[in-house]
Amino acid sequence: MEKTYQPAEIEKQWYEHWEARGFFAPRRSESDPYCIMIPPPNVTGTLHMGHAFQDTIMDALIRYRRMLGDETLWQPGTDHAGIATQMVVERQLNSEGKTRHDLGREKFVERVWQWKESSGGEISQQLRRMGASVDWARERFTMDEGLSAAVIKVFVSLYEDGLIYRGKRLVNWDPVLHTALSDLEVLPTEESGKLWHFRYPLEGGDAHLTVATTRPETMLGDSAVAVHPEDERYADLVGRYVLLPLVGRRIPVIADEYVDQEFGTGCVKITPAHDFNDYEIGKRHNLEILNVLDRDARMNDNVPEPYRGLDRFEARSRVVADLEALGLLEKVADHALTVPRGDRSGEVLEPYLTDQWYVRTEPLAKPAIEAVESGRIKFVPANWSNTYFEWMHNIQDWCISRQLWWGHRIPAWYDDSGNIYVAEDEAGARKKYALPDDLKLRQDDDVLDTWFSSALWPFSTLGWPEQTRELKRFYPTSVLVTGFDIIFFWVARMIMMGLRFMDDVPFREVYIHGLVRDADGQKMSKSKGNILDPIDLIDGIELESLVKKRTAGLMQSHMRGPIEKATRRQYPDGIPAHGTDALRFTFAALATTGRDIRFDLGRIQGYRDFCNKLWNAARFVFMNTEDKDCRVIDGADMADADRWILSRLASVTASVHEHFSNYRLDLVAQTLYDFTWHEFCDWYLELAKAVLQGDDASAQQQSATRHTLLNVLEHILRLLHPLMPFITEEIWQKAAPLIDVGGESVMLAPYPRTDREAEDSDAEAEMRWLMDFILGIRRIRGEMDIAPGRSLPVLLQHASEEDRARAERHRAAIDQLGRIASLEILANDAQAPQSATALLGGMKILVPMAGLIDKEAEEARLGRQLNKIITEIERAQAKLNNEAFVRNAPQEVVNQERRRLSEFERTQEGLNEQLARIRAMN
Repeated sequence: MEKTYQPAEIEKQWYEHWEARGFFAPRRSESDPYCIMIPPPNVTGTLHMGHAFQDTIMDALIRYRRMLGDETLWQPGTDHAGIATQMVVERQLNSEGKTRHDLGREKFVERVWQWKESSGGEISQQLRRMGASVDWARERFTMDEGLSAAVIKVFVSLYEDGLIYRGKRLVNWDPVLHTALSDLEVLPTEESGKLWHFRYPLEGGDAHLTVATTRPETMLGDSAVAVHPEDERYADLVGRYVLLPLVGRRIPVIADEYVDQEFGTGCVKITPAHDFNDYEIGKRHNLEILNVLDRDARMNDNVPEPYRGLDRFEARSRVVADLEALGLLEKVADHALTVPRGDRSGEVLEPYLTDQWYVRTEPLAKPAIEAVESGRIKFVPANWSNTYFEWMHNIQDWCISRQLWWGHRIPAWYDDSGNIYVAEDEAGARKKYALPDDLKLRQDDDVLDTWFSSALWPFSTLGWPEQTRELKRFYPTSVLVTGFDIIFFWVARMIMMGLRFMDDVPFREVYIHGLVRDADGQKMSKSKGNILDPIDLIDGIELESLVKKRTAGLMQSHMRGPIEKATRRQYPDGIPAHGTDALRFTFAALATTGRDIRFDLGRIQGYRDFCNKLWNAARFVFMNTEDKDCRVIDGADMADADRWILSRLASVTASVHEHFSNYRLDLVAQTLYDFTWHEFCDWYLELAKAVLQGDDASAQQQSATRHTLLNVLEHILRLLHPLMPFITEEIWQKAAPLIDVGGESVMLAPYPRTDREAEDSDAEAEMRWLMDFILGIRRIRGEMDIAPGRSLPVLLQHASEEDRARAERHRAAIDQLGRIASLEILANDAQAPQSATALLGGMKILVPMAGLIDKEAEEARLGRQLNKIITEIERAQAKLNNEAFVRNAPQEVVNQERRRLSEFERTQEGLNEQLARIRAMN
């Protein structure tokens, strides 16, 4: 093995080897099937921290189950991402001075396909960098021919069953992208605005009603003024009319319980065509629904001539000015409001009355609710089922049409009379509806919502509607791994569609993971300048490149300076390379179920050190075992340390299986980290040195220790492989032949099974005593600041017969690991000299201080440390006593300062105890 671990030198070659050898494909067997569907990333996307976190979890589960012998399929693929992809290609055309209309629909769609083939595979390559063992031979795209056929078949079937219909309803309209958006594609943003109060004159008199609005331009489409039926102020006005200013139209005063008597004047203008609540009121009172905007959010011909063609915000200013000129503007107040913006364009959306296609969801939701209530689908953690139920019990019909060119075109045709014919293609429509050949038909221009095709992902990717072997073998899939933010977008819809078309749930369990946040708990975003790129964490990135990356493309140019400054302060040397395994292990260690995680570079550096530790441990094992006898002829030749590490390995293996079954990858990582670093490396390797390098062990005992070294290392590599695939493969390829383990790859080797017979409580008790003994000596060294290399005299006081026997049995290890010059057992009535003390049960471990330390120098050293700590305590207390700091600083910053103060106080207490012991010396 190379002297140092260099991940860049091994990762690419091993991944290419695995993929070329077909190791990721399902291996047909009689064992259980295990299948995970990858949440298909957008074809426009690049790997972000959320992807990397989620894919680490899925890959760990797949590799674990593959090694257990299951027939595993991790199904990959990408989503055509209708709006996002169309925007990318339209921007390209705009840079060429063209629009999609210059090309026409057919040529534009061809252009999108060209972009997809040339630039749409970046995220697939990045998944390879993460070590994702997906079956690339089965990679799917939601616009593939087979998946598209499934989409069309589902649409036609739902339409024929009365579950898809076309209707004129109010939708969220994006005036830039010219398409309807679902409620889930709307970003509610808190913004500062105005609340205008206008006077509407009552018909036939000098009185008026005052209404308040945040969107004055929509008043041109008002159909009524509403008051609460129990509001006595306006009881006598209900049924009368007001004259709509600027328009002159008579509109009624109506009573409706929706009105909040306490808000504003208690009078509300009702604009059914431009507000969702007003739309429902309009339906209840049979009001006129008057649309005053066009698809560009400009005023249309339904408004008075002076306002026609004006942009909505221009019209707003004109309406306010004209009403003020008429003396009808009563007042203007600042007002905080929630503004709906499109998640893709960022544009302010408009409620807009238009014809769209809808899925009637209530009949589909009922069996989907029952599937979770009955336990056929289990959420992990279970509390996320409440979120699911809340949405499903209040589900609204799903608007599935989008006014785009890229996507699955709706399989509906119209004749000149407006009749609708739904079929899988035009020929099918003519045959199905017995239409004459000379009847001219045109296909609907709209495409389906991207989430419609994604809802079919668990069965369409397996070949449905064909009854393929894969569909029969892997549906229902085993677990869906996803974030909580798409429970509504995707999870619920997959359940509804799976039950409808497969008559079974799409997955047995839904593992919900948290969001990846920065070290301070903030959401990662471009505007905050705190985004981390997983590939940068793997390969490293220089400071200047990092600054350029974080400030490029910022919409708010004023943020560039602060983001650059913060980046230079946080990463003065850029980000070092850590390798994929360190990143994956970090994600696993942070994967507590359902909670958001805070990603700190300190953690990944710590796990990079863990990789180094494992690498160096393997080098030690190989140097001490290659070309040497590693047989175990008789179990009696095994030392207590050998039996102890095998016992611990058995317990750890059992714990790892339990944690995997509970989706606690954080506990899998912690268990394996502690065992590998603290028990195998820190203790067993050192104890093995005492056997292999000492004069007391027989050849048979040394052979048994070498065998144990290799055996435990090889087991560790298999246990770690699902989390750290590259380093474990590299080392396993060298370890396996030394103990005659066959197989082409560690990923195909069997995962270690729980071996309760290897558990040895006597060996564990024996080694616990030895480790506590040595830790006692080390603690004394640390507290007294005695150099690690200095040999110490040790006295044992109140030693039992068992203590005496153990001290004798383990004398070689005690001498080597504890750096002991002499070991003397005092008689029970003997007087001990002034000593530093450690307790081990009822026995005292004493290290005489005479001649070991300079009392005055040690007292001065501790005094200096104590003064520094007192200064830090005073600084922290001053901060926390400052009311302005506690009130204004982020809560996490305040909590961090409190934790620092607590740590300083504990250090102060320890230093005082050490100082007291030094001063007590004669």
